[in-house]
Amino acid sequence: MKIDSIMLCQVPNLGARIESKGKKNLEIVKNSIGESTFYNKLIKDEDCIIYEHVRENDKPPIARAYLRAGPRNELHFDPVEVNAAIVTCGAICPGLNSVIHHLIDSLKNIYKVNKIYGIQGGWGGFHDEEKPYIDLYSASNLQFLQHRAGSILGCATGGFDLEKIMTFIEENEINQLYAIGGDGTQRGAHKIAAECMFKGLNVSVTGIPKSIDNDIDLLDRSFGFLTAVEATQDAIRSATIEAKCNLPNGIGIVKLMGRSTGYLAAYATMASGDVDLCLVPEVDMVLSGPNGCLSHLEKVVEKKGFAVVVISEGAGKNILSNDSNIKNETQHFDSIGEYMKSKINKYFEEQGKQATCKYIDPSVTVRSVAANSFDQILCMQLAQNAVHGAMAGYTAFCTGVINNRTVFIPTSEIIETSPKRLNPRGRTWERVLCITRQPNTFF
Repeated sequence: MKIDSIMLCQVPNLGARIESKGKKNLEIVKNSIGESTFYNKLIKDEDCIIYEHVRENDKPPIARAYLRAGPRNELHFDPVEVNAAIVTCGAICPGLNSVIHHLIDSLKNIYKVNKIYGIQGGWGGFHDEEKPYIDLYSASNLQFLQHRAGSILGCATGGFDLEKIMTFIEENEINQLYAIGGDGTQRGAHKIAAECMFKGLNVSVTGIPKSIDNDIDLLDRSFGFLTAVEATQDAIRSATIEAKCNLPNGIGIVKLMGRSTGYLAAYATMASGDVDLCLVPEVDMVLSGPNGCLSHLEKVVEKKGFAVVVISEGAGKNILSNDSNIKNETQHFDSIGEYMKSKINKYFEEQGKQATCKYIDPSVTVRSVAANSFDQILCMQLAQNAVHGAMAGYTAFCTGVINNRTVFIPTSEIIETSPKRLNPRGRTWERVLCITRQPNTFF
């Protein structure tokens, strides 16, 4: 096996159209005795990370690669002329304040920019007079920000108005925009970047993708996801205790977030090791028959006296879509846990047995927590490298981790294939089946 050529996914650079300041990027910070701390390594424009690093005999000898993230030798912007804006869109997620903290720290203390605008309430904050921007450069309430849950800027869906956003950018002479949000947010950011290029504006638009469902394509993981997995464990432990202690035939059911993908449920199952049945949107729910999940639960309970179920809110669409009592998707998401509980109780009654089901719905509590240590480091890496990329003149790109290396990804590629879904033929689902020993109903 060999690789004959590498196809580098190019990230647009403002220097191709607009003259760069050409300022050398040597010093990081002054240390406590006033001496300069210099970069150990500056990334070259051709440094890259290969995406398809697992090679097989039938793969063509061409590999796709992404620019390695990090500080460049030369800056496109003069930092003292930079007015940056930061916005958080969509729903809250662990690590938002950590990303904001490290963006501010990098802009202010490493590059010493002129001003940092904090846009409140998502895209609508660009034009909502009731949500004035926050001066993040001189704000006094930012101490220990990285340890706080939620977003100091607030989050919201909708509110995207390209014309009004461009008006704010031009009137306030914004030349760096950092958009933190899911694939929908990055679609909006991509439109802004395209409009800035069309108008010939010297504006870098950088995305930092987030998703509590871990459904941003290409990335190893989204920031905050593993914190959310950790937060699910309290609910699963509670369900396990309830199932063990409530006789006869105790069954604990935990419903987790995940409307279109089951990553959270799958990883929560693997992290726990106590789960006997995991149901996700990507795999059809089969209730009855030899491969049915109900007979599986019966066998588990017969063997050890109790069982634990983890279910994504989007699971069972193949069944609930035919239920006349379910009027819409929202009702489905709200009902799937109780639906499963009722089916389990009914099945055990038909077998002449009694099931004692306890249902737990932690809902959004798994996302309204501060980032854990792992995600704190990830947030720092993403934020610092977002600033490094913007300062070098890159635009219409996102920072993310691929093959455990931070890279610059063209936003167009992120939005083209996101959201991703859990692969029912992949190794993650295979590991789940090894833990739960449930029948594989994906055919």
